[in-house]
Amino acid sequence: MDNIQKLLKELTETPGIPGYEGPVRKLIDKYLQPYGEIESDNIGSLICRIDGKTGSPRIMLAGHMDEIGFIVRHITNEGFIHFIPLGGWFDQVLLGQRVTILTSTGEVVGVIGVKPPHLLSKEDREKVVNRKDMYIDIGASSIEEVKEAGIKVGDPVIPRADFVVLHNGKTYLSKAFDNRIGVALLISIAEKLKGKAHPNSLFLTATVQEEVGIRGATTSVEKVNPDAAIILEVDIAGDVPGVKPEESSIKLGGGPSIVFFDARMIPNLKLRNLVLEVAAKNNIPVQTSMLEGGTTDGAAIHLHKYGVPTVIIGVPARHIHSHSSMIHRDDYDRAVDLIASLIMKLDAGVVSSFTSNPNDL
Repeated sequence: MDNIQKLLKELTETPGIPGYEGPVRKLIDKYLQPYGEIESDNIGSLICRIDGKTGSPRIMLAGHMDEIGFIVRHITNEGFIHFIPLGGWFDQVLLGQRVTILTSTGEVVGVIGVKPPHLLSKEDREKVVNRKDMYIDIGASSIEEVKEAGIKVGDPVIPRADFVVLHNGKTYLSKAFDNRIGVALLISIAEKLKGKAHPNSLFLTATVQEEVGIRGATTSVEKVNPDAAIILEVDIAGDVPGVKPEESSIKLGGGPSIVFFDARMIPNLKLRNLVLEVAAKNNIPVQTSMLEGGTTDGAAIHLHKYGVPTVIIGVPARHIHSHSSMIHRDDYDRAVDLIASLIMKLDAGVVSSFTSNPNDL
């Protein structure tokens, strides 16, 4: 494995669901320590400041560290565990998947189950199973066994899936690419810009609790008080069966995406156009995206105080919000090159131009 593969493996395999980001937060802190001064907001988001030639403009790069997961809600007398989601899950992807419950005494492995189909009527077998009818089975036969394993109500439950390099060597499969990709980009950009005199101060921000309401972005932007922001995210790849081109034309290997619209943010047009210009000048292929059914940390950041010029740059991913999603290495590498080149353009004059007639094409 090369260094990027090792970084992605370590980041994706380390647990960190909303409100329980401790393990991955420690790892991110370790990776960012060599590059700048690190501080945090009061709910756990990390902010690494890297000064360039000048103290301003202040450029915030944000990628959320949390992944979707569950917490223990109830333990039955027979030793089965009911759970509630933290973040958006599609119930159909859950059955038969392994999970890890993090307790104060260690990890406990279980599997998500439901009433066996052999015991269902034909009509019930054809119905979609609801999450409320599912449970986690750790192989126990009583509530006492579950408690002996150290499990209690409120314990976090993490999808159990490893990082795999697939057959062509360029596609990677793992849990938590949403959004450990954004965090990995923060680290790779810090390394790429090391020793370079960028015309701004960078605030590399790994936010918490994005999946439950962009909470870390809401608090960390208060601490950073940026002049412009770049949101680093995954994007939804549409190159799978059943997706029409008008729904999504994003493809793995087609380059990073620029999000032109999401449910809670339209990017600053001048910043968006600058991203496209930088990509064209550096021969970096990019894709354009519309996210009607989702949003990002940018929803909170672009509304800070009087408004912050903000853009979203994504790495396409298949099968997000499941136990295993997929990305392409070329998209990641090109995103690093694009963002680093963009940062070198963001001096005081350019950034101030974003808010001069910001709604004009």
